Amino acid sequence: MTPTPQVVTVALVGAGNRGQTYARWIAAHPDRARLVAVADPRPHQRGLVAAQARESRAGAGETTPEVLELEGWRDLVAAGTDHADGRVADMVIVATQDREHRDPVVALAPQGYAVLVEKPLAPSPEECRAVVDAVEAAGTLFGVCHVMRYMPYTDLVKSVVDSGVLGEIVNVQHLEPVGWWHDAHSYVRGPWRTERTSSPMLLAKSSHDLDWIRYVTGKRITSVASFGSLKHFRPEERPEGAADRCLDCPLEPTCPYSAPRLYLTTLREQGPIWPVSVITDATDEAGVLDALRTGDYGRCVYASDNDVVDHQVVAMELDGGSAATFTMTAFSEQDHRKTQIFGTHGCLDGDGEKVRVTDFRDGSVTVHDGGHHGATNAADDHGGGDSGVMDAFVRAVATGDPSHVRSGAVESLQSHLAVFAAEESRHHRTVVDVPAR
Repeated sequence: MTPTPQVVTVALVGAGNRGQTYARWIAAHPDRARLVAVADPRPHQRGLVAAQARESRAGAGETTPEVLELEGWRDLVAAGTDHADGRVADMVIVATQDREHRDPVVALAPQGYAVLVEKPLAPSPEECRAVVDAVEAAGTLFGVCHVMRYMPYTDLVKSVVDSGVLGEIVNVQHLEPVGWWHDAHSYVRGPWRTERTSSPMLLAKSSHDLDWIRYVTGKRITSVASFGSLKHFRPEERPEGAADRCLDCPLEPTCPYSAPRLYLTTLREQGPIWPVSVITDATDEAGVLDALRTGDYGRCVYASDNDVVDHQVVAMELDGGSAATFTMTAFSEQDHRKTQIFGTHGCLDGDGEKVRVTDFRDGSVTVHDGGHHGATNAADDHGGGDSGVMDAFVRAVATGDPSHVRSGAVESLQSHLAVFAAEESRHHRTVVDVPAR
């Protein structure tokens, strides 16, 4: 008789956009996972997740599904002490803001939770190492939400690289087109706009990409040089006559960074989904307008308190003498990453869904189609990566097989250290070696 698969119980720390994304996956798969606790200081967000979990579990046959609603991770730690095994669930997802990852992971890992943490691990090398040391000391299953590793498109690219058709990889050229409106939303007006309260842009947004290069090539980044700055979203670029807020601005109708155009159009055409759901708990136009009138998301992009870069390039040396370049820019459409990989026997050109492979040995050109798995943003599963990371980690917990996790502690630490080295290079204009640990 085939054993019944374990239904994995989950506690969620942080019920913002990322936490809600993972909670939706859990609610959609009650035969595989059930959310039993949610910790967040905001009653509205916490309540949304808890209500969804109760509805899902009731639909799966539970008569009185209980979901613990807690104000923070410390309450989750305390709740675990009341249980015989020291924890309230099999696994915990830490989806708090960037600077609030280390402490809950360090506290929860020793309680025996399998830990899945949102990227970046932490805003400094020392804190990243503390996270890795804690999970290694606890011996717990651990993963990082480097969702690009779990995209079907990534599987396609890696299968081509691993097949050997390209020969030895010599160069990689990789582009992240952030998108003009997405940058204005998250990195000019949003919570990732300043290094003081969040982290550098390369860490907050593009740690995915340096990690992806590490993953698909199988080569560690050993040294870096980087250039970038905040070129456009600053007071010196402010058009004459612009107001401090979009709703008061005579230039708003023709401004590419119009907040009313972005949020009201999204609301009218798609409903109160991301990014509208981030700026207000309201679901109607009046609520959106009030948020734009009073909150950060209605500010002029030239009159915010942002300081993170809006463009950056990183040149990397990889193990064995190969090289890679990465470009991040705000000034683009929001689209899939674009990648070219050049090897001794062939080259690959990828657009986020398809790859075109040229074999130098016979001149043949082959196109492989990975299919469409959603757009690149938080409203559309990050190209299948959000559901992919949840599927893999829950499977690993259920089976006890860590091989399902593609984003473990040491490799993730290495890609983070490459980001910190690139930031050091950008600030000091020098080539920086990347430590292995």
